[in-house]
Amino acid sequence: MLEDLKKEVHKAHIKLWENRLVMWTSGNVSARDPKTDLVVIKPSGIPYDELSPDDLVVVNLNGKIIEGKLKPSVDVATHLYIYKHMAEVRSVIHTHSIYASAFAAAGKAIPVFLTAMADFFGCDIPMGELVLIGEEEIGKEIVEKIGNSKAIIMKNHGPFTIGKSVDEALKAAIYLEESAKIIIMSKILGEPQPIPRSMVNILHKNYTEKYGQ
Repeated sequence: MLEDLKKEVHKAHIKLWENRLVMWTSGNVSARDPKTDLVVIKPSGIPYDELSPDDLVVVNLNGKIIEGKLKPSVDVATHLYIYKHMAEVRSVIHTHSIYASAFAAAGKAIPVFLTAMADFFGCDIPMGELVLIGEEEIGKEIVEKIGNSKAIIMKNHGPFTIGKSVDEALKAAIYLEESAKIIIMSKILGEPQPIPRSMVNILHKNYTEKYGQ
């Protein structure tokens, strides 16, 4: 069932591991099949280097296991809440990447300091409040606070990214971590300078209309 989607989600997990956005068993990727509304998600507690496409769990939007012998991620309720309330979202990724998580620990949102952020995100990265893990509360906070962003940082917890595809959510996770790293390093030299909102809008429009083939 959903074998191609499982392979895509598995590949994204490997990319997270290769880019050092996750450690041990933390973090997760999910994807929603638009035809069936079924969701493929990482199982709980399985190390990335042991994960295979067959280990992934298929659930419906109510959280019922449709296929899989393992328990789904403890964040499954968060993912499902997002899918149920943001119809355009096809993939959700949660990491504990080091630099983005540093902003989570500090409780600080990330303004647009880099043109790459303006290009891809087109807005600041918002900060969600600290809420209980494992139920719908994180999903509710994400839906309420994320706005037009593809990423949000949950206070004292870590980043979540969303996308209209697995690749888009994965790209957001990688861009977010690289941006957070550069911003933290830039503080060695001085205070980072945010890009004016008007310029952010122009850069994002140009990127959206002209980037790629």
